[in-house]
Amino acid sequence: MEHDFAALSIYVHAIIRELREVGGEGIEIERKYLLRKLPPEVKHAPVAEIEQGYLPGKTLIERLRRVKTSDSVTYLRTVKLGIGLVRTEIEETATPAVFKAMWSLTKGKRLRKRRYRLADAGHVWEIDEFLDRKLVLAEIELISARDDVAIPDWLARCLVREVTGEIEYLNHTLAR
Repeated sequence: MEHDFAALSIYVHAIIRELREVGGEGIEIERKYLLRKLPPEVKHAPVAEIEQGYLPGKTLIERLRRVKTSDSVTYLRTVKLGIGLVRTEIEETATPAVFKAMWSLTKGKRLRKRRYRLADAGHVWEIDEFLDRKLVLAEIELISARDDVAIPDWLARCLVREVTGEIEYLNHTLAR
């Protein structure tokens, strides 16, 4: 078993190196912020209802996600590795049949949230209102880990603090 994990770890890290060499495909650079409440500005923003569940695993995190908007339903499988500002993320579309077949494996590791997307100063802010608890988080994806983040006034009014890299605010940890 230990040998299998070591082989998997070597394999995954080789993939990460290759992805970085070809320009960052599969790399997520994201900052996350804890909010006191949902900003009023989200009322007119595009919104999606998200259900996501996590398959068993500790190092390599696999997520199933169903995203419902007013005009579509999308199913996704995502693999993430690492914590903090820069992580590996590989995502692909899944069929409804694959989602249905695998969803039972996520029992006890699920969450539901409503995601609002707001554009501001060349970035898109994603504001997640969790539907299964009192929690609001904001995320912004960046091009580089060196990018400065200017917190817009509408967000600053609700901001508690940055929580990037804090394990208790990772969706995988929040799932129950």
